[in-house]
Amino acid sequence: MKIIGDLHTHTMASTHAYSTITENCRSASERGIKIIAMTDHWGDMPDSPHIWHFENLRILPGQICGVTVLKGVEANIINNDGELDMPRKNLERLEWVVASMHRQVYEPTTAENHTNAYLKVAEDPVVDVIGHCTTSFFPIDFEKCVKKFKECEKLVEINESSILYKSGSLDNTYELMRLCKKYEVPVVFDSDGHFCELIGVVDTAIKIAEEISFPEKLVINADHERLKEYIHRKHPEIEIP
Repeated sequence: MKIIGDLHTHTMASTHAYSTITENCRSASERGIKIIAMTDHWGDMPDSPHIWHFENLRILPGQICGVTVLKGVEANIINNDGELDMPRKNLERLEWVVASMHRQVYEPTTAENHTNAYLKVAEDPVVDVIGHCTTSFFPIDFEKCVKKFKECEKLVEINESSILYKSGSLDNTYELMRLCKKYEVPVVFDSDGHFCELIGVVDTAIKIAEEISFPEKLVINADHERLKEYIHRKHPEIEIP
């Protein structure tokens, strides 16, 4: 299995990342990645870019180095009601929204609270992807959440960076993927790359998928036409070769 799209990436606009969008796209192209989502952090994260970064995204072309660029954000879930920190008017202008929990923005409390937040954010129509929900900082009821993600047609992210670097995420990824397999919930394997040479690199996610015989048909970004169809269903205005 290999992926042809990476739907959670960062540029140096988020200052704990180290590459430009052009560098990311060039590296993606070299790896056979056809589509990336540029999802820098938003406001409440300490090093997020200024609002002008998002309001000025329209100047970017649809393709860079032959790679389709979805202009998006990694928005922060900020409370138990699943609210996001980015204003609605900005969210609704974007082409791709990843919703994630970060300790810098949403203080961890209980599994019940975290679960409730995910159940609520799943109902938000602007959210495309549930980002890295596997870290031990935010324990959740995985089965309840996976069922809700399916009901609300949200993509569930298998996040390579979290698997490698965030506490508890490896074991939780096995549990999450087994449940997504059981309930036939579509997923995306994303790098969450903060450096251009990491774009499209999801080797650990693929290894886990092979170990548990995860169906390739459920990996939305493992097939160009499947990913293109999914994006067009939500965002018909986006041109994808």
